[in-house]
Amino acid sequence: MEDIKRFIAGFRSFQKDYFGPDSSQFDALQHGQSPKTMLIGCSDSRVDPAILTNCAPGDIFVVRNVANLVPPYEQGGGMHGVSAALEFAVCHLEVEHIIVLGHSTCGGISALMSGRCGCGCGGESFISRWMSMAEHVRDQVSRALPGKDAKLLQRAVEQAVILLSLENLVSFPFVAARVAERRLSLHGWYFDLEKGELLGYHSENGLFEPLS
Repeated sequence: MEDIKRFIAGFRSFQKDYFGPDSSQFDALQHGQSPKTMLIGCSDSRVDPAILTNCAPGDIFVVRNVANLVPPYEQGGGMHGVSAALEFAVCHLEVEHIIVLGHSTCGGISALMSGRCGCGCGGESFISRWMSMAEHVRDQVSRALPGKDAKLLQRAVEQAVILLSLENLVSFPFVAARVAERRLSLHGWYFDLEKGELLGYHSENGLFEPLS
């Protein structure tokens, strides 16, 4: 209950800052949004994109899920939450940048590495099914880095999953077309919680290097 009270008090501060008599920050936002950037991040409570980037309301269109995964393009089948958000951001908001933001000590990747994605409640695990799209990446990294310790392997998989999501992004025709026309840029970022560093992927050398 203390958390809920703290959240309500926090909203009062937000309300004062953005809707008070001396604030006009939400005047334009009341009529719609026009962010230039979409960010696909992890649901992890330690990695809030708006806090990490010091963004204001309306700056970024955010989608968060377990392990910041983008599924490959497909039609039919089940519900496609990430794909629907991607379509809206690219085709309707016409964003100019898409950032895939991963991070260290990711719980989803930890579960993938250990093979224990389920909750033990019986039935099919939603987490197992979701993380299965990255199993081949885990296996590729394990083969490429034999004998390495678990922490290094997990970090390598966390970064490889960002690249998987970037690869899956361009499987969507409307994304691929805009990238080809240079109307849309894709970025892979990795937040190191231990060092407090933000790394960006550079396709020229295949490395994640500090951005700040």
